[in-house]
Amino acid sequence: MVKGPGLYSDIGKKARDLLYRDYQADHKFTLTTYTSSGVAITSSGTKKGDFLLADVNTQLKNKNITTDIKVDTSSNVFTTITVDEPAPGLKTIFSFKVPDQRSGKVELQYLHEYAGISTSIGLTATPVVNFAGVVGNNVFSVGTDLSFDTALGNLTKYNAGLSFSNADLIASLTLNDKGDNLTASYYHIVNPLTSTAVGAELCHSFSSNENKLTIGTQHALDPLTNVKARVNNFGIASALIQHEWRPKSTFTISGEVDTRAIEKSAKIGLALALKP
Repeated sequence: MVKGPGLYSDIGKKARDLLYRDYQADHKFTLTTYTSSGVAITSSGTKKGDFLLADVNTQLKNKNITTDIKVDTSSNVFTTITVDEPAPGLKTIFSFKVPDQRSGKVELQYLHEYAGISTSIGLTATPVVNFAGVVGNNVFSVGTDLSFDTALGNLTKYNAGLSFSNADLIASLTLNDKGDNLTASYYHIVNPLTSTAVGAELCHSFSSNENKLTIGTQHALDPLTNVKARVNNFGIASALIQHEWRPKSTFTISGEVDTRAIEKSAKIGLALALKP
């Protein structure tokens, strides 16, 4: 594994994971099984209100090539082929969706000690070209994320960001949505022995002049049980508890309440993931 700044998508990721990962208001069930030949089959179902969404994902690994095929309830077939390290630090990803004939895409990722690059191009006559690059090291990095639509002849996305890290904290600043949204995030490890950490994210929209502040924390009650909580300046408070009741199998229950309208019913989410 190359020690370096990582990819552009890694900027602010620790804070985002603490504040948003595993929170949900739906009911989700995931079951993973393995065939005798090593093929992993993952079936999942999610109940969103009165709707039930399901998909089946099959993953096959052969040396450094991983093939993922997912079929959902809308009869869409998603295929992703990943070639890991055909050359040092390089990863190649080919993906497409059936029946969408314009969904084909080739992506290259390259990780270096002082740079991280991700670039992709659509497999169409007038493709969208994406480029995301980061330069720096594992302490300080700066990068940009761009998309160019060859059909329109202009940039459809341009973002920029920077990140600072040390042993127990990560701070980042990103400018997104063509310069309309500014996001600052902070992640701090309070106690590594109990996985105790705090995080915050402040988003400002220049077009609406609106601010959104979210703060949260996480803590391990024991080696198998984690709790998380968060609240934002709109009065939405959430909490979850996740327990690994057997190796790689977890049960998560989360809740969300509007503290400014406490008479409304709380939203409760459940997630069960089973792996052999």
